[in-house]
Amino acid sequence: MLAKLTCTPLVLVQRALLACLMIGCSRSGRIDELTVVQLGYQKWGTLSLLKHRGTLEMRLAPEGIGVEWTEFPTGPALLEALNARSIHFGHTGDSPPIFAQAADISFSYLGASLPSASSEAIVVLKESPIRKLADLRGKRIGFAKGSSSHTLVMRALPSAGLTFADIEPVYLKPADARAALEGKSIDAWVIWDPYLAAIEYPGTARVLLDGNGLVSGREFYLGAADFVRDCPGVVGAILEELGTAMEWAQRHPRQIAELLAPEIGMDVGALEIAERRRGRYQREKSLRPIIAEQQAIADSFFESGLIPRRIEVEKAVPPEYLRAIP
Repeated sequence: MLAKLTCTPLVLVQRALLACLMIGCSRSGRIDELTVVQLGYQKWGTLSLLKHRGTLEMRLAPEGIGVEWTEFPTGPALLEALNARSIHFGHTGDSPPIFAQAADISFSYLGASLPSASSEAIVVLKESPIRKLADLRGKRIGFAKGSSSHTLVMRALPSAGLTFADIEPVYLKPADARAALEGKSIDAWVIWDPYLAAIEYPGTARVLLDGNGLVSGREFYLGAADFVRDCPGVVGAILEELGTAMEWAQRHPRQIAELLAPEIGMDVGALEIAERRRGRYQREKSLRPIIAEQQAIADSFFESGLIPRRIEVEKAVPPEYLRAIP
């Protein structure tokens, strides 16, 4: 469970400054009872790098705040934890926040990376007879339900004259999906990096179609709504340390691969491939285009019956993050 959140509220102007990541923002929002901030991360991504660097722990230690990390296999699982109040902050792809908002999970968008569409793809085994997207008709396609891969499936099929009803979806977590593909119990796998690079690198699979022109491949940074509202100083510290990690990462793709490979159990060569084709180490300067992109996905999900009601993405963005650069 989370430590009780009782944080000294800041005036709106201070919150806007925090959204701009001003140095010292964590001290300006003095915390009364928050002793541990809980972060959720996935096997690979900016938060995984931040965890490895340990700079957030050093940043928050003078405030008497510890940092605890929990790994999640997918974005939907991470958002379930956010809803259960077992984490304060995390990151996902594009689809999980949409499903979460439709399920009335209380969270806030705090920012997003630049696009990285080639970091997601539909893959088949190297020897598969499937050569084009239309060949997926009647095939078993594995992907994580509610993940960014779900978006790629929904957007890719119409380009080949297919609908969701023309395939047999098999909802699997990444590790299970890879085993299923290699065991030929599914015909194709829709997946993101570093799992994508890991199965490409040894030549086991080939890319049938990547996300270019179909999905953004962004990484989204999300916080529990009450945590964002009540503890802007801590939120500002997290975002600032993320930004610092991003700046370093842009210059050191090989070093990142070497740092993270032992921790996530993947080959350095595969991770370096993933690192060199991602745009996730640069942050989008405005949330407005992100809102528009997410709204388009949400509308398509509603029209396809994937979510039960139409949502307004902007309602999950704190007003101060619309007025200031995140």
